Amino acid sequence: MGREPRTPFSHERETGTAPALDLVGISKSFGPVRANRDVNLSVAAGTIHGIVGENGAGKSTLMSIVYGFYEADAGEIRVKGTPVRIASSKDSIRHGIGMVHQHFMLVDTLSVLDNVMLGAEGGALLRSGARATRARMAELARDYGLAVDPDALVGRLGVGLQQRVEIVKALLRGAAVLILDEPTAVLTPAEADGLFVLLRKLKAQGVTVVLITHKLREIMAVTDRVSVMRRGTVVETVDTAATTPAALADAMVGRRVSLAVSRAPAAPGPPRLEVRNLTCFGAGGVKLVDDVSFTLRAGEIAGLAGIAGNGQSELLEALAGIRPLGSGEILIDGRAVPPAGRNPASLGRLGLVHVPEDRHRMGLVTAFEAAESAILGIHREPRFGFGPFLRRRAVLADAARKMADYDVRPAAPRLKSANFSGGNQQKIVLARELERGPKVVLCGQPTRGVDIGAIAFIHRRLVALRDAGVAVLVVSVELDEVLALGDLILVMCGGRLTGTRRPPRDAAGDPAFVGEIGLMMAGVEDERFAASPSGGLAKHTI
Repeated sequence: MGREPRTPFSHERETGTAPALDLVGISKSFGPVRANRDVNLSVAAGTIHGIVGENGAGKSTLMSIVYGFYEADAGEIRVKGTPVRIASSKDSIRHGIGMVHQHFMLVDTLSVLDNVMLGAEGGALLRSGARATRARMAELARDYGLAVDPDALVGRLGVGLQQRVEIVKALLRGAAVLILDEPTAVLTPAEADGLFVLLRKLKAQGVTVVLITHKLREIMAVTDRVSVMRRGTVVETVDTAATTPAALADAMVGRRVSLAVSRAPAAPGPPRLEVRNLTCFGAGGVKLVDDVSFTLRAGEIAGLAGIAGNGQSELLEALAGIRPLGSGEILIDGRAVPPAGRNPASLGRLGLVHVPEDRHRMGLVTAFEAAESAILGIHREPRFGFGPFLRRRAVLADAARKMADYDVRPAAPRLKSANFSGGNQQKIVLARELERGPKVVLCGQPTRGVDIGAIAFIHRRLVALRDAGVAVLVVSVELDEVLALGDLILVMCGGRLTGTRRPPRDAAGDPAFVGEIGLMMAGVEDERFAASPSGGLAKHTI
C-alpha cells in the first residue's frame, strides 16, 4: 500500500460542520453595470463546488470579491462561519483563500522561483526563503505531479506550464479554499485529467475547491455540487449527481440550448489557401514547423488537432504573417504571397484574417475602450478616421452594431476592454475579424474561456462563413470542437502533419475514429499518406 502524500499545507482537516465559505447578499456594480445582485452561495468544507454561467454572469467578479480584488457594495463574507472583511488579496490569503485566475498573474521576465516567492519571500534573507520554497515545490512535484523547473524563465514557458506555476503559487501559500477560474482553458486533455487527479487529492486532504468553468463535462466529472449564475445572481444550486449537462445549460441561459453543432455537409470549392512545404524555426535554430503542406478549399472548415506545444501555434502565426518563414510557400486563391512585406495588414488586404489564440497578448489592448479594440488593424480605414484623428461617432456606432450582432455583454462601447469577461472579450475580437468580409479565416482557440451559449453562437458563425464560401482553419486543443466543426481534420505532432482525415458523421461519437486521431496526435503517422510516392503536398492534401 503506497504512502499517503504529505500535505504541504498549514491548515488542518476540517472537522466542523460550518461551510468553508459563505456569501450572503453580495452585490457589486461598476457604474451602471450590476455585476452581482444579492448573491447567496454556500460552499461546504472539503468539497469541490462548481460555478457555471454565461460570460458576464458575474462568476469571476464574485470570486474576485472573495479574493480581495474588489470590495462588495453590500453583503457579507463568512469563512468557517465567521464574518470577515476582505479588502485585499493579502486579507484573503490570511484567511486561507487562494485563487488561480484565468489570465495569469505572472511576471514573464522572472524565474518560476521568483514568481512563486513574490509576496511570500520568507523574510529579508532571500536565500533561506528560496531554499525553503524549492523544498516545498519539490514536495508538490513528488506528491501531486506538479513538477516545474524553479529556474525556468516564466516568459519562455508554454501556457500549460504557466498555469501550473499559478497553482503551485496558490498552494504554497497554504490555501484551505482554492478558487480556480477556468483552469483548463489552457490545458491539454491529458493535463486537464492530471489537474482533476490533483483536485481529488486536495479534496481528500480537506481542501475546499471552487471551480469556475464553462465545460459542463468537467463539472459532471469532478464536482460534488454546482451553482448556476445568470445575470449576476445565483439561480440554482444542486448536487452534481442529481443534474445533467443539458439541464445546467438550460439554467445558464434561461432557455433550451442545443449542445450539438448543426450543419449541412460541406460543398468545397476551389482552393483558397495552399501551404507548401512550410518550415519555421525558433530560438537556437530549433525547427518548430517541419515541412507542412495542405490545401484548404472555399466552403470548408479544417480543424487542426494536436496536443498543445506541437507546432500548431507557430503554424498559425506563420500563416498570419506574424512569424517569419524558414522555407516554403503560401498561396491565396492560387497566387503566391510574396515574402517581402508579408504581414497581417498585407494579408488582410488579400482577404486573410486571424483570430489569435491569446486575446490578451495579440487580440486586444485591454487599456483601450471596447470601441477602440473593435477597430484594431482597420483603424486607418477612411470610415473610422482621417490622418491621426478618429471619427468617434463612427467608431462608437460600429462597436454598438458589433456588440448587438455578437451579443457582447454589457453593450457598452466606452467600457475598457479589460473590464469585460473573457468570453465577451473573445466576441469583440471575433466581431472585428469576421466582419471584414474575409476569404480565409485563421481561428485560434475560438471558444477558449467561453460559456456554453456563446460557444454555440461562435460555432454557428463559423459554419455560416463556411456556407458563404469562406475557407476556415480552426486550431483548438479541444478535440471535441475540432471533430464537431471540421470537414477536414489535420493532425500535428512534433511540428509535422502526421495525417489528415475526412471525418464520418458524429465523429466525436465514433470511438474508432477518435482513437485513430489520438494515435496521430501521439505521433503515429497516417501510413497511407506517408507512403505516397509524390511526397510533400500530396501527403497532406485531400
